[in-house]
Amino acid sequence: MRCLISIPLLLLLCGCADLGYYWQNARGHLAVMERRVEISDLLADDSLDQHLRERLLLVQEIRDFSVERLALPDNGSYHSYVELGRPYLIKNLFAAEEFSTRLRQWCYPVIGCASYRGYYDEDRLREYIERLTAEGLDVYVGKVPAYSTLGWFDDPVLSSFIDWPDFRLAGLLFHELTHQRIYVDDDTTFNESLASAVQQVGTRLWLQSRQRGDELTSLSAWMSYRSEVISLIEATRERLSALYRETIDDAAKRERKAAIFSEARSDHDAIAAKHGITGGFHQWFADGLNNAKIGSVSAYNAEVPAFVAILQAEELDFADFFDYIEALAALDKETRDACLEAWSESPAAARDACSAAGEFPPTASS
Repeated sequence: MRCLISIPLLLLLCGCADLGYYWQNARGHLAVMERRVEISDLLADDSLDQHLRERLLLVQEIRDFSVERLALPDNGSYHSYVELGRPYLIKNLFAAEEFSTRLRQWCYPVIGCASYRGYYDEDRLREYIERLTAEGLDVYVGKVPAYSTLGWFDDPVLSSFIDWPDFRLAGLLFHELTHQRIYVDDDTTFNESLASAVQQVGTRLWLQSRQRGDELTSLSAWMSYRSEVISLIEATRERLSALYRETIDDAAKRERKAAIFSEARSDHDAIAAKHGITGGFHQWFADGLNNAKIGSVSAYNAEVPAFVAILQAEELDFADFFDYIEALAALDKETRDACLEAWSESPAAARDACSAAGEFPPTASS
């Protein structure tokens, strides 16, 4: 349901306790990279399917906008294309204790710790799921259509998302390129919230630049729906956390846990009906809920309002925005979190509060 960063450069890792895991990931990633074809070469081929030609031309337009308007990296990413032959690139595994919404963490060389574990190898994934299930953990596996290698590779456009609606295609590219622009080790919420904020604001600006009023309406409906669903998932996580703190027996907890998940599914159906959404998260809810699944979403969006507030304070000047975010990223995590919380609550006060903690450039509205 969303795009996550996979684990890059696993081919460089050696001497690790789980070398087989790293090898399958490196091998899968390199297999995809080896199948890249330059978009310019495809467009030069008169026999290219017309629909694919139109989509690739659209990608080029989006890519130009990302550099010229959003100050995103002008590099080799999304200038090539790969046909995967399936609707996803990799599968990400999440796990949590039966009575906890806290996701298990795995730590990796190069990128630090993350709350997921990526797999290209289906057999190895299945074996690991069996191990975690035997430990009594809730497990969720999400199909990931794209990820960023944080600039270590020139990421390609993939068949797994090339046919997404225009505004979602643009948003995905803006999201993944933001990871290449700024990435903070061991702070998934910061990274994903930042990328989601750039995705939201950037997509709206892109549609406005193309005078696509009809799609702006669709984007607004989608974002309102998505925001309410994320809030529902977070509220569900909080209800579960409160339940797990109660001093009742495990059987009672399991019964109430199931009831909370049932209510969440019903609440989602009502939200979707209100916004006229027929796809969206329907299948995600219908396929069953558990702690790991809830945790895979709720942690990644908490700081989006703060980043949007900073963008607005910068009067949507993305170059200045990223200068400010780079200064913010240099702070220790506790100070950084406090600064973002201040931006969420009172942007006017946050400018002074955050500047006292580090060397920040002034915002445009200072």
